[in-house]
Amino acid sequence: MTSHVIVGRGAAASRTALLLAGDGERVRMISRTGGGPDHPLIDKVAADATDTDRLTGLTEGADTLFTTAAPPYHLWPERFPALSASLLATARRTGVAYVMLGNLYGYGPVGGPLTPDLPLTATGRKGRTRARIWEEAAASGVKVTEVRAAQFYGAGAVSVFSLMVQRQVMEGRLVLVPQELDVPHSYSAIGDTARTLVAASRDERAYGRAWHVPTATLSVRELAGRLAGLAGAPRPRVEEMTERDLTLLAFTEPFWAELHEVLTKPGHPFVVDFSDTEKILGVDATPVDDVLAEVI
Repeated sequence: MTSHVIVGRGAAASRTALLLAGDGERVRMISRTGGGPDHPLIDKVAADATDTDRLTGLTEGADTLFTTAAPPYHLWPERFPALSASLLATARRTGVAYVMLGNLYGYGPVGGPLTPDLPLTATGRKGRTRARIWEEAAASGVKVTEVRAAQFYGAGAVSVFSLMVQRQVMEGRLVLVPQELDVPHSYSAIGDTARTLVAASRDERAYGRAWHVPTATLSVRELAGRLAGLAGAPRPRVEEMTERDLTLLAFTEPFWAELHEVLTKPGHPFVVDFSDTEKILGVDATPVDDVLAEVI
């Protein structure tokens, strides 16, 4: 029986595990807490993925190693290197196919649509961290691919939209976001992220390069309005947070200071090209209203 190891327990990890288990394949989920969905074919293990010997032992005999894990957002430069080094060493020792969930930070500011063949030219702390993880994996000789997602939305997502827009819209409260309100922005659904991870793991053409998760592209005001309409909530009141707002909030929680690096240029749409994923891997974007209905 085909078997897989998934490091992580969040929404993307859980959806990926359920897809694999639903196809009759065994899954071992590894996280510090040992969490994950309940399914007869899903084995949940509490372990520290930076313990390479333990992770290697838990991965021996598997066909694929997936990682969706990440350290706390504001500690990426300090903690990601140890985690990624352990995962890469485990893939090298065991000979598994290695499938990484990444994001789009490594590209840095881009003037047009983001394509997966663009150079990783980010200069910020988090962008360089993400770029280096892929560069080291790609140069390692390991059978590896990276699936890069845009800002998450959908059931279980943790993102600016899920944390700062969803609940506020559904409760009829003022929405404040650190994002231009009427500029197109690409979003990746959690379900589409999982489907892309699984598709990439099963296609030999996927390895040795990166892929973009399919996206829906619309402004945050439009997305909030679609959510309100489906939920029967009042028309949302949406306002943009200022740089000063973020600076003041950073004194209360380090997460806010980290957003300065990843905000898009004023007036520039943030659009993801996922045509290769559609044509080669056969994964397309779930309709926006279907994703939001699941949220509701």
